[in-house]
Amino acid sequence: MIPSSPISTKNKLESQELFKISRFKPLIKKTKPHKHEGYFELILIAEGEGFHWIETENYQIQTPDFYFLKPGQLHFWQFTAIPKGYVMMFKEEFIDAVKEVKILHQIQQMGELTRIPAWKDTIVGQIFEDILLAYQNPDQYSEDLIKGYLRVLFSKIANHASEPSTSGKENPLCDKFLSLLSQKYPLLHRVADYAELLQTSPQNLNQACKKKTGRTASEHINSQLILEAKRNILHTDQNINQIADLLQFNDASYFVKFFKKHTGETPHQFRGRYFG
Repeated sequence: MIPSSPISTKNKLESQELFKISRFKPLIKKTKPHKHEGYFELILIAEGEGFHWIETENYQIQTPDFYFLKPGQLHFWQFTAIPKGYVMMFKEEFIDAVKEVKILHQIQQMGELTRIPAWKDTIVGQIFEDILLAYQNPDQYSEDLIKGYLRVLFSKIANHASEPSTSGKENPLCDKFLSLLSQKYPLLHRVADYAELLQTSPQNLNQACKKKTGRTASEHINSQLILEAKRNILHTDQNINQIADLLQFNDASYFVKFFKKHTGETPHQFRGRYFG
Protein backbone atom coordinates (compact mmCIF):
# COMPACT_ATOMS: atom_id res chain seq x y z
CA MET A 1 0.00 0.00 0.00
CA ILE A 2 1.27 3.47 -0.93
CA PRO A 3 1.49 5.68 2.18
CA SER A 4 -0.60 8.85 2.09
CA SER A 5 0.98 12.26 2.50
CA PRO A 6 0.40 14.02 5.84
CA ILE A 7 0.27 17.31 3.93
CA SER A 8 -3.34 18.01 3.00
CA THR A 9 -4.59 19.13 -0.40
CA LYS A 10 -7.44 21.62 -0.42
CA ASN A 11 -9.92 22.44 -3.15
CA LYS A 12 -11.87 25.61 -2.48
CA LEU A 13 -13.62 25.52 -5.85
CA GLU A 14 -16.76 23.48 -6.39
CA SER A 15 -16.58 20.72 -9.00
CA GLN A 16 -18.01 22.87 -11.83
CA GLU A 17 -16.55 26.15 -10.55
CA LEU A 18 -13.74 27.69 -12.59
CA PHE A 19 -13.34 31.08 -10.93
CA LYS A 20 -13.89 32.60 -7.50
CA ILE A 21 -12.86 35.76 -5.66
CA SER A 22 -13.52 36.86 -2.09
CA ARG A 23 -12.19 39.22 0.54
CA PHE A 24 -9.49 37.79 2.78
CA LYS A 25 -10.94 36.52 6.06
CA PRO A 26 -10.19 39.14 8.78
CA LEU A 27 -8.86 36.61 11.29
CA ILE A 28 -5.60 36.21 13.19
CA LYS A 29 -4.76 32.56 12.83
CA LYS A 30 -2.13 30.09 11.73
CA THR A 31 -3.20 27.79 8.93
CA LYS A 32 -1.80 24.30 8.47
CA PRO A 33 0.62 23.53 5.61
CA HIS A 34 -1.44 22.57 2.58
CA LYS A 35 -1.50 22.49 -1.20
CA HIS A 36 -4.25 23.55 -3.58
CA GLU A 37 -5.58 21.19 -6.21
CA GLY A 38 -5.73 22.24 -9.82
CA TYR A 39 -6.07 26.01 -9.59
CA PHE A 40 -4.07 29.22 -9.43
CA GLU A 41 -4.33 31.72 -6.59
CA LEU A 42 -3.79 35.47 -6.80
CA ILE A 43 -3.60 37.03 -3.34
CA LEU A 44 -3.37 40.70 -2.39
CA ILE A 45 -2.79 41.52 1.29
CA ALA A 46 -3.54 45.23 1.65
CA GLU A 47 -3.17 45.34 5.44
CA GLY A 48 -1.84 42.98 8.07
CA GLU A 49 1.29 41.57 9.66
CA GLY A 50 2.80 38.12 10.02
CA PHE A 51 4.46 35.47 7.89
CA HIS A 52 3.68 33.48 4.77
CA TRP A 53 5.45 30.15 4.18
CA ILE A 54 5.68 29.12 0.51
CA GLU A 55 7.46 25.80 0.04
CA THR A 56 10.72 26.22 2.02
CA GLU A 57 10.72 30.04 2.14
CA ASN A 58 9.29 32.02 5.05
CA TYR A 59 8.30 35.53 3.94
CA GLN A 60 7.55 38.36 6.33
CA ILE A 61 4.44 40.10 5.07
CA GLN A 62 5.17 43.54 3.60
CA THR A 63 1.92 45.24 2.68
CA PRO A 64 0.61 45.72 0.14
CA ASP A 65 1.87 42.18 -0.50
CA PHE A 66 1.02 40.22 -3.65
CA TYR A 67 1.34 36.45 -4.22
CA PHE A 68 0.85 34.24 -7.26
CA LEU A 69 0.54 30.56 -6.31
CA LYS A 70 0.54 27.78 -8.89
CA PRO A 71 -1.42 24.52 -8.61
CA GLY A 72 0.24 22.15 -6.15
CA GLN A 73 2.40 24.72 -4.35
CA LEU A 74 2.57 24.30 -0.56
CA HIS A 75 1.91 27.29 1.68
CA PHE A 76 0.46 28.43 4.99
CA TRP A 77 -0.11 31.67 6.90
CA GLN A 78 0.82 32.88 10.37
CA PHE A 79 -0.79 36.28 10.98
CA THR A 80 0.00 38.55 13.93
CA ALA A 81 -2.42 41.32 12.89
CA ILE A 82 -5.81 41.16 11.17
CA PRO A 83 -5.32 40.88 7.39
CA LYS A 84 -7.36 42.72 4.78
CA GLY A 85 -7.23 41.97 1.09
CA TYR A 86 -8.45 39.61 -1.62
CA VAL A 87 -8.08 35.97 -2.69
CA MET A 88 -8.73 35.11 -6.34
CA MET A 89 -8.80 31.49 -7.57
CA PHE A 90 -9.14 30.19 -11.10
CA LYS A 91 -8.59 26.98 -13.04
CA GLU A 92 -6.73 27.03 -16.33
CA GLU A 93 -9.97 26.00 -18.08
CA PHE A 94 -11.38 29.41 -17.15
CA ILE A 95 -9.03 30.90 -19.72
CA ASP A 96 -10.16 29.99 -23.25
CA ALA A 97 -7.08 28.65 -25.06
CA VAL A 98 -8.21 30.32 -28.31
CA LYS A 99 -9.89 33.54 -27.25
CA GLU A 100 -7.64 34.37 -24.31
CA VAL A 101 -4.31 33.05 -25.55
CA LYS A 102 -2.70 36.34 -24.42
CA ILE A 103 -3.58 35.62 -20.77
CA LEU A 104 -2.17 32.09 -20.96
CA HIS A 105 1.02 33.45 -22.51
CA GLN A 106 1.30 36.06 -19.74
CA ILE A 107 0.93 33.34 -17.08
CA GLN A 108 3.68 31.30 -18.74
CA GLN A 109 5.94 34.37 -18.87
CA MET A 110 5.66 34.78 -15.11
CA GLY A 111 7.82 31.67 -14.72
CA GLU A 112 8.91 31.19 -11.12
CA LEU A 113 7.54 34.53 -9.89
CA THR A 114 5.73 33.94 -6.61
CA ARG A 115 5.68 37.25 -4.79
CA ILE A 116 5.83 41.03 -5.21
CA PRO A 117 6.38 42.59 -1.75
CA ALA A 118 5.27 46.13 -0.91
CA TRP A 119 3.63 46.57 -4.31
CA LYS A 120 2.54 50.18 -3.99
CA ASP A 121 0.40 50.36 -7.12
CA THR A 122 -3.05 51.69 -6.20
CA ILE A 123 -4.53 50.46 -9.48
CA VAL A 124 -3.85 46.83 -8.50
CA GLY A 125 -6.06 47.10 -5.42
CA GLN A 126 -8.78 48.72 -7.52
CA ILE A 127 -8.55 45.91 -10.09
CA PHE A 128 -9.18 43.32 -7.38
CA GLU A 129 -12.13 45.36 -6.05
CA ASP A 130 -13.66 45.75 -9.53
CA ILE A 131 -13.29 42.02 -10.23
CA LEU A 132 -14.97 41.26 -6.89
CA LEU A 133 -17.91 43.55 -7.76
CA ALA A 134 -18.28 41.94 -11.20
CA TYR A 135 -18.23 38.48 -9.59
CA GLN A 136 -20.79 39.40 -6.91
CA ASN A 137 -23.12 41.09 -9.40
CA PRO A 138 -23.05 38.83 -12.45
CA ASP A 139 -24.58 39.79 -15.78
CA GLN A 140 -23.96 38.91 -19.44
CA TYR A 141 -20.74 40.96 -19.51
CA SER A 142 -19.23 39.95 -16.15
CA GLU A 143 -16.96 37.16 -17.41
CA ASP A 144 -15.56 39.30 -20.23
CA LEU A 145 -14.99 42.13 -17.75
CA ILE A 146 -13.15 39.83 -15.32
CA LYS A 147 -10.91 38.45 -18.07
CA GLY A 148 -10.18 41.96 -19.29
CA TYR A 149 -9.06 42.93 -15.79
CA LEU A 150 -6.91 39.77 -15.62
CA ARG A 151 -5.11 40.81 -18.79
CA VAL A 152 -4.36 44.20 -17.23
CA LEU A 153 -3.25 42.60 -13.95
CA PHE A 154 -0.92 40.08 -15.58
CA SER A 155 0.53 42.83 -17.81
CA LYS A 156 1.31 44.87 -14.70
CA ILE A 157 2.94 41.85 -13.07
CA ALA A 158 5.05 41.22 -16.17
CA ASN A 159 6.13 44.88 -16.23
CA HIS A 160 7.03 44.77 -12.54
CA ALA A 161 9.06 41.54 -12.72
CA SER A 162 12.72 42.43 -13.13
CA GLU A 163 13.57 39.15 -14.89
CA PRO A 164 10.60 37.84 -16.86
CA SER A 165 10.86 34.17 -17.76
CA THR A 166 12.23 33.25 -21.17
CA SER A 167 10.45 29.90 -21.11
CA GLY A 168 7.07 31.13 -22.31
CA LYS A 169 7.21 29.32 -25.66
CA GLU A 170 4.38 26.90 -26.22
CA ASN A 171 5.38 23.28 -25.77
CA PRO A 172 2.36 21.06 -25.03
CA LEU A 173 4.41 17.91 -24.37
CA CYS A 174 6.58 19.57 -21.71
CA ASP A 175 3.57 21.36 -20.20
CA LYS A 176 1.66 18.07 -19.86
CA PHE A 177 4.73 16.43 -18.32
CA LEU A 178 5.17 19.18 -15.73
CA SER A 179 1.48 18.93 -14.86
CA LEU A 180 1.75 15.15 -14.46
CA LEU A 181 4.90 15.55 -12.40
CA SER A 182 3.13 17.62 -9.78
CA GLN A 183 0.42 14.95 -9.49
CA LYS A 184 2.46 11.69 -9.68
CA TYR A 185 5.60 12.59 -7.73
CA PRO A 186 5.42 9.82 -5.08
CA LEU A 187 4.90 7.08 -7.66
CA LEU A 188 7.14 7.73 -10.64
CA HIS A 189 10.89 8.38 -10.64
CA ARG A 190 11.85 7.51 -14.22
CA VAL A 191 11.53 9.54 -17.42
CA ALA A 192 10.36 6.38 -19.19
CA ASP A 193 7.33 6.13 -16.88
CA TYR A 194 6.16 9.63 -17.77
CA ALA A 195 6.96 9.11 -21.45
CA GLU A 196 4.72 6.04 -21.47
CA LEU A 197 1.84 7.99 -19.92
CA LEU A 198 2.31 10.72 -22.52
CA GLN A 199 2.64 8.23 -25.39
CA THR A 200 6.06 9.42 -26.45
CA SER A 201 9.67 8.33 -26.07
CA PRO A 202 12.01 9.35 -23.22
CA GLN A 203 14.23 11.03 -25.82
CA ASN A 204 11.37 13.16 -27.16
CA LEU A 205 10.31 14.10 -23.64
CA ASN A 206 13.82 15.11 -22.61
CA GLN A 207 14.22 17.12 -25.81
CA ALA A 208 10.90 18.91 -25.32
CA CYS A 209 11.76 19.86 -21.74
CA LYS A 210 15.27 20.96 -22.67
CA LYS A 211 13.89 23.18 -25.42
CA LYS A 212 11.26 24.85 -23.22
CA THR A 213 13.01 25.07 -19.84
CA GLY A 214 16.69 24.40 -20.43
CA ARG A 215 16.46 21.33 -18.16
CA THR A 216 15.90 17.68 -18.98
CA ALA A 217 12.87 15.72 -17.81
CA SER A 218 15.14 13.80 -15.43
CA GLU A 219 16.32 17.04 -13.84
CA HIS A 220 12.70 18.12 -13.35
CA ILE A 221 11.85 14.77 -11.72
CA ASN A 222 14.79 15.05 -9.32
CA SER A 223 13.86 18.65 -8.46
CA GLN A 224 10.26 17.66 -7.73
CA LEU A 225 11.38 14.79 -5.49
CA ILE A 226 13.71 17.11 -3.57
CA LEU A 227 10.92 19.68 -3.24
CA GLU A 228 8.52 17.07 -1.89
CA ALA A 229 11.20 15.78 0.49
CA LYS A 230 11.81 19.30 1.81
CA ARG A 231 8.07 19.89 2.24
CA ASN A 232 7.73 16.79 4.41
CA ILE A 233 10.98 17.35 6.33
CA LEU A 234 9.97 20.91 7.27
CA HIS A 235 6.22 20.71 7.59
CA THR A 236 5.49 17.25 9.05
CA ASP A 237 6.65 15.21 12.02
CA GLN A 238 7.47 12.18 9.88
CA ASN A 239 10.87 10.57 10.32
CA ILE A 240 13.28 9.98 7.45
CA ASN A 241 12.20 6.36 6.95
CA GLN A 242 8.56 7.43 6.62
CA ILE A 243 9.42 10.18 4.14
CA ALA A 244 11.49 7.74 2.08
CA ASP A 245 8.50 5.38 1.96
CA LEU A 246 6.14 8.20 1.03
CA LEU A 247 8.36 9.20 -1.90
CA GLN A 248 8.70 5.58 -3.04
CA PHE A 249 12.44 5.14 -2.44
CA ASN A 250 13.53 1.52 -2.03
CA ASP A 251 15.19 2.25 1.31
CA ALA A 252 16.00 5.18 3.56
CA SER A 253 19.76 5.01 2.96
CA TYR A 254 19.29 5.54 -0.78
CA PHE A 255 16.92 8.43 -0.07
CA VAL A 256 19.53 10.06 2.21
CA LYS A 257 22.22 9.67 -0.49
CA PHE A 258 19.86 11.09 -3.14
CA PHE A 259 18.97 14.08 -0.95
CA LYS A 260 22.60 14.82 -0.08
CA LYS A 261 23.69 14.53 -3.72
CA HIS A 262 21.21 17.20 -4.78
CA THR A 263 21.33 19.52 -1.75
CA GLY A 264 24.78 19.03 -0.22
CA GLU A 265 23.37 17.99 3.15
CA THR A 266 21.47 15.09 4.70
CA PRO A 267 17.76 15.31 5.54
CA HIS A 268 18.68 15.50 9.25
CA GLN A 269 21.08 18.38 8.60
CA PHE A 270 18.45 20.17 6.51
CA ARG A 271 15.83 19.83 9.25
CA GLY A 272 18.39 20.89 11.86
CA ARG A 273 19.09 24.16 10.04
CA TYR A 274 15.49 25.21 10.60
CA PHE A 275 14.70 23.65 13.94
CA GLY A 276 18.05 23.04 15.63
